[in-house]
Amino acid sequence: MKMTSLFTVVVASGVLVGCGPSKDLSVGERRQIIREMEVQTLEQLYREEPSAKHMVKDSPGYGVFSNANVNVIFVSGGGGYGVVVDKSTGKRTYMKMALGGVGLGLGVKDYRQVIVFRSRDAMNTFVYSGWEFGAHADAAAKAGESGGEASAEGNLSDDIIVYSLTESGLALQATVAGTKYWKDDALN
Repeated sequence: MKMTSLFTVVVASGVLVGCGPSKDLSVGERRQIIREMEVQTLEQLYREEPSAKHMVKDSPGYGVFSNANVNVIFVSGGGGYGVVVDKSTGKRTYMKMALGGVGLGLGVKDYRQVIVFRSRDAMNTFVYSGWEFGAHADAAAKAGESGGEASAEGNLSDDIIVYSLTESGLALQATVAGTKYWKDDALN
């Protein structure tokens, strides 16, 4: 891999990990932006995958994340932010995420994730441990209002289901990515 490609991914990943509501905003304003992203993402998921509404309704909790991912030849990286909602208590845990991987790819993908927890233990483990490691292959293309994708990535365990919804961008990738989710101390 060329050194400029590696440099591009490293710089882009650093920028993406910083993605999220501006730190110039108040904590309340940043939480509101995340809440609006959550509502819009759930509405989009329910339009594109109506059965997901029942999955979320019947779950002990769910997470909604906004992510951006950059793939340059053999390296990928990205980051984002979101919230996990415990439906029995109403508690909202604000989180950040970062990912990195290796594999063949080229492009930028801005997407949303809805993580449905089918058990309280899975939700608590996710909030307090936050690791996901996965392998996936996907193709997504969207420019403006054309194209798009909504897909279930399948069970990460028996107790977690992940839905991905493409927002914009163009990507063709086959990567093995490690993703880390952690609490956002500034918003909790």
